[in-house]
Amino acid sequence: MNTREQQLQAFGRLLDIMDELRLKCPWDKKQTFESLRHLTIEETYELGDAILNNDLQEIKKELGDVLLHIVFYAKIGSETNDFDIADVANAIAEKLIHRHPHIYSDVVVKDEEEVKQNWEKLKLKEGKSSVLEGVPLSLPSMVKANRIQEKVAGVGFDWEKPEQVWEKVQEELNELNVEIEKGNTDKIEAEFGDVLFSMVNYARFINVNPENALERTNKKFINRFQYLETAAKKIGKSLHDMSLVEMDVFWNESKKFYK
Repeated sequence: MNTREQQLQAFGRLLDIMDELRLKCPWDKKQTFESLRHLTIEETYELGDAILNNDLQEIKKELGDVLLHIVFYAKIGSETNDFDIADVANAIAEKLIHRHPHIYSDVVVKDEEEVKQNWEKLKLKEGKSSVLEGVPLSLPSMVKANRIQEKVAGVGFDWEKPEQVWEKVQEELNELNVEIEKGNTDKIEAEFGDVLFSMVNYARFINVNPENALERTNKKFINRFQYLETAAKKIGKSLHDMSLVEMDVFWNESKKFYK
């Protein structure tokens, strides 16, 4: 691994390159916070994919892309004298020190859960009117549901046992079935949302990240379905011309390879 001096040199090199690109490259010169925003979101998802695939070389590459965006935003900020990369780094360093009094002060905590509770209390003291203010509105719905539940749990608004949450899941499923029988589309959607929300909550209690779990299933389904498509082509058939019984043969075969 690199020494701290080598790490700082590498970061300084990146800053120098960013300065030069912003000065000389037609594309880089045109970029703004707004024009980079959607690209940053895309890079973040690509990093997430690499993490889920446990591809360490790809993680390294995607981290570089995300770091470039951070440096880019800081460079733009420096051009209007609002902030630069040092301000960004110092601000997060001060925040970390302030929110870790059990490390940088004399506060004593017994476990990870107490650390999270203290974190939320400190955020409220910093001027936030709600513990939910820190949940971005643009988060994907499942990720948002998970973050909402983590936030409120941090101030003690939570179930005590996984069994209680599972009972809530069953309750929501029953309510959904009632509305399905009635055929009220709007209420069916509302109850379905409640089922999903309660399942996300249950996932938290059994230490499962719901986003990761669903994406794992997505990938598994894609792999199995593409196996089915390939197998059909090998026997000269189109899926449109195959019965479900025929497709199930290859689908069951795919389970041997993608679990």
